[in-house]
Amino acid sequence: MTPAPGRDEALLRGLVALRSALGELHLPLALPGADQHRQEAARLLAHLDDHLLPRVRQRGAPLLAVIGGSTGAGKSTLVNSLVGAVVSPASVLRPTTRSPVLVHHPDDAAWFTSERVLPGLARWQGDGSGSTDGVRLVAHLAVPRGLALLDAPDIDSVVDENRRLGAQLLGAADLWVFVTTAARYADAVPWDLLAEAAARDAEVGIVLDRLEPHERTAVVQHLGQMLAERELADARLLTVPESRLDEGLLPARAVAEVDAWLRSTVEDSAARERVVQRTIHGSVADLIGRVPALVVAADAQIAHADQLRGIVTTAYSDALATVRTATTDGTMLRGEVLARWQEFVGTGEILRAIETTVSSVRDRITAMVRGRRAPEPVARAIGQGLVDIVHDAADSAAERVWSAWHADPAGSALLDGLRVSRSSTDLRERVADEVRGWQAGVLTLVGDEGAGRRTTARALSLGVNGLGAALMVTIFASTGGLTTAEVGVAGGTALLAQRLLEAVFGDDAVRRLTTIAEDDLARRLAGVLAEESRRATTTLDALDLVSSAGLRGALAAVTVAMPAPVEVRLPAPPSVPSEDPGQDAAQPGGLRRWWRRLWQG
Repeated sequence: MTPAPGRDEALLRGLVALRSALGELHLPLALPGADQHRQEAARLLAHLDDHLLPRVRQRGAPLLAVIGGSTGAGKSTLVNSLVGAVVSPASVLRPTTRSPVLVHHPDDAAWFTSERVLPGLARWQGDGSGSTDGVRLVAHLAVPRGLALLDAPDIDSVVDENRRLGAQLLGAADLWVFVTTAARYADAVPWDLLAEAAARDAEVGIVLDRLEPHERTAVVQHLGQMLAERELADARLLTVPESRLDEGLLPARAVAEVDAWLRSTVEDSAARERVVQRTIHGSVADLIGRVPALVVAADAQIAHADQLRGIVTTAYSDALATVRTATTDGTMLRGEVLARWQEFVGTGEILRAIETTVSSVRDRITAMVRGRRAPEPVARAIGQGLVDIVHDAADSAAERVWSAWHADPAGSALLDGLRVSRSSTDLRERVADEVRGWQAGVLTLVGDEGAGRRTTARALSLGVNGLGAALMVTIFASTGGLTTAEVGVAGGTALLAQRLLEAVFGDDAVRRLTTIAEDDLARRLAGVLAEESRRATTTLDALDLVSSAGLRGALAAVTVAMPAPVEVRLPAPPSVPSEDPGQDAAQPGGLRRWWRRLWQG
């Protein structure tokens, strides 16, 4: 029964969408089974392009009977004998059919000179063996209108390309004409392809060639049993008796059974429509059964890429946490930074000035700071300390990413030519640039804060650089990471810096300036580490993975358009993790907050 036009149109739309989704499918990660899934996707694409889409679009186009089989089975001789002329060279040399030959009625030439079917193969006419990436077209009046015979390369050829093409051409057939002999019909390779024909519920004719009369009954019976066991019980079993060739051709009576079957199929409109409908329905049902495995494969690729990306995210998020800890636990105030600050402010005079009455504190501090050594060494020491901390943290993150990816087969394959086991060679320079930019911003902050106040004169006498150095020290004021001996010195240092700023700007202003400067530093360092992490994540981005949504939607559309229900079992779509706004608020400090925003933005 011919399907309703609306259903045919819906099926075509679904198949076109499925072809597009398969074309966009990328499975680049070296996951288990990925090679097989890539090959399967390529086979499905070829089947859609070579046969299924052209057939659904133009149900009235000539039927394509592909003559396939094993080496030396007599395929070319059968084609020549059916036509009554040598149109496809036959020889004792193997392989004989080096390029496919398509024989059609002259009135049907337009169907095959275009790329309606087998669009990936070039066409040419005339003599010559050509190449396996093209098909030779031969027009002959002996071929019935509405039928084309395609002599395919051997499916067990010693030439890899011949084997691949032979299997591809059989996949493009409306009629599978499989040629074998009494000595070869049980070979494994042909049955692998016949299993595919059974999966597609294709119209199959098995031609037993060169059959001796005394072998006929036993061989036909055994082959019939084998076909039934492999769900091919309704395949048409045809015989060609052993016969003497006349100028390369078998007698007409020897191929009469095959000729009659082919002609009856195309000349009986009802029989022809049954073949077309069976071919479409079987091919689509087989497609529906195969696509879910590719959906799972696509989901697995994205899930594994997310896992690899998570390794990077965690490593560099931990690196940023390490930097945050080092810049808030007093670590920055030990060693060189502490020494240079003490050189600037002295060891006790300004502190004693701060401890005097509040009414005179600003004047006392101003007097004490005048003539002191310039604060630039303090800024340089802070800058060098930040560079060392960030560089060490980035090195540790890079080593973690490399080790984890290297232990993963899919990740290891991505490491070829990728230098991620250590931080970038220019990282120190980039961190230094960001620190200098941050320090310049700190100086701008204190300069702007002092402008327009009555304390401007005092601020200028202290010097913007001096106030900036004090603000930097205040940011690193916590003493949680210092030894007992260091706490006393660093604690006094931090107190001195804070009191100095409060004496000039007041408590509220100091808190505001500290928050602004801390957030600016957090943003800059997070940006540097995010850029470092992109050395690995860019590789994942370049994989150009697509979700399985396109395949799922197209598969659903094709299934709905089928005239009979087809069961499809698909795994649930992968869930998209929702962002927890409370998690951000729970993270301690500006660095974590800025890292989260930058990473997700």
